[in-house]
Amino acid sequence: MFALFLREDAPNKWDLLISADWARNDKKAAHNEIIKEIQSVLTNEEQLMLSRLIILEKDDTALKALHSAMHVEHGLAEISDCNFFGLAIKHAYLITSKRKNLTAAAQSPVEKGYTNR
Repeated sequence: MFALFLREDAPNKWDLLISADWARNDKKAAHNEIIKEIQSVLTNEEQLMLSRLIILEKDDTALKALHSAMHVEHGLAEISDCNFFGLAIKHAYLITSKRKNLTAAAQSPVEKGYTNR
């Protein structure tokens, strides 16, 4: 998963959430690499809008709930005014939210990208 969350209790401060094997294997090295990339791409003003970087474990309950609710692969899905991870989320951008090794047959309609719209 790769996402940005804007919490209700942290106005104008975004959390960057990541869940990936490469990041979990060595969290300190992953933090350093991600911060290096952020600094090379974002302006100082944009960097100040980031509150924290969170690397989630693959068995995290909240991550599993997010995967059940949304499926995005290298795209962009927006979420507004919801509750994830026990936090009130004002706005969120999901860039990737996909369970590893999930077969199409086991996916729910939401995970396959189908909606009632």
